[in-house]
Amino acid sequence: MKTLIKGGRIATSNELFYSDILIVDGVIHQIESNISGSFDHVVDAAGKLVLPGGVDVHTHFNLHAGSAVARDDFYTGTAAAACGGTTSIVDHMGFGPSHVNNDILAQLEDMVTKEGISSFKIYMTYDYKVSEADILKVMEALKAIGGLLTIHAENHEIIEYLKHKFISNDSIAPIYHALSRPDFSEGDAVNRMISLAAAVGEAPLYIVHLSSDVGLGHIMRAKKTGKIVYTETCPQYLLLDDERYKQDLDEGLKYILSPPLRSFENNGSLWKGIKEGYIQTVATDHCPFTIAEDKQKGREDFSKCPNGLPGVEERLPLMFSEGVMKGRISLEKMVEVCCSNPAKLFGMYPKKGELVPGSDGDIVIIDPTREVTLTKKLMHSNVDYTAYEGFKLKGYPITTLSRGEVIVKDNEFIGQKGRGEFIKRQRFSHL
Repeated sequence: MKTLIKGGRIATSNELFYSDILIVDGVIHQIESNISGSFDHVVDAAGKLVLPGGVDVHTHFNLHAGSAVARDDFYTGTAAAACGGTTSIVDHMGFGPSHVNNDILAQLEDMVTKEGISSFKIYMTYDYKVSEADILKVMEALKAIGGLLTIHAENHEIIEYLKHKFISNDSIAPIYHALSRPDFSEGDAVNRMISLAAAVGEAPLYIVHLSSDVGLGHIMRAKKTGKIVYTETCPQYLLLDDERYKQDLDEGLKYILSPPLRSFENNGSLWKGIKEGYIQTVATDHCPFTIAEDKQKGREDFSKCPNGLPGVEERLPLMFSEGVMKGRISLEKMVEVCCSNPAKLFGMYPKKGELVPGSDGDIVIIDPTREVTLTKKLMHSNVDYTAYEGFKLKGYPITTLSRGEVIVKDNEFIGQKGRGEFIKRQRFSHL
């Protein structure tokens, strides 16, 4: 099958230029001006921006969080992702073993070398946290076999101390969730992970969902001294702040996530971190729980509320409108942190996250003139709210292609259920 995308302005992580794109049997075959011939499909992209399909390397479509189960599955979650211009995801299971032994280390090697699963997540908090002694073992093993360790970095003891202190004083409203997980608990954990990685000869390290200026400061200092640490943040930490917890109870419950929303000043620091290259990726930590049922478990005690919020569909539109159109970052930087860098770090590049001959025909077309107000009604995730209700966006995805096939047109998912494919990923390599 031949699909021609005609007349658009191509955006990569390095340049912007006008060109056509020819996709043959799902793979980009040619990128040139005025491609001629006969085609099965022609997509008119005149006046539009043509980007690589988004790559979100932090979603939870298969999450059992104690009292609640993620409302999306791999169909509803990826359909929502596609409607927002994201064509590839890396899903993080909720929790694995909290211990490490030789059998587990041997499984890691098989997963990297045989199964094409090249990244693994460790939690430094929650009931299934991994001890620092075991983290060192995993770091050493993954460094040897080409795996990437991703870290949920918060200091467990600080959180437990403050949480129990607040609850014992009947301080149970959503704001106390944020107060029980202060920025210095993230900063301490980030710094400790950098030190642990150094102890095993600079093992590659990826910090998920960075939320604070304090944590960013440790990363900046580490990178200036040659440490190898990669960092992800999320739209919620760029665009929302802890004032959300001070609204009425149902509104406050929406924003119980970990790490929590921070003060407004942290938003600007993280945007600057992206612009200056200290933050390499923007993902979502998409955790879909309903406000009508799941989040109500926290009405009488914030610690009972399942953590997380949806965002896999909103990510690219928000980064384009709030980032590019408002001058916080360039379009090339947006492609870098939302498409190419995630694909590179998680072993999918250049098949994913890039527009070059040989890459998969995963493409999102954005109309930079389209004005959209985000509402739950517009979204496709299997939850009953969006954390960005009322955001007025300039520019929005209008067409998404996966392997050369149009699967989203004008905010309607038209792809066939079950057409998604498992991506067997390569071993980790540095940017």
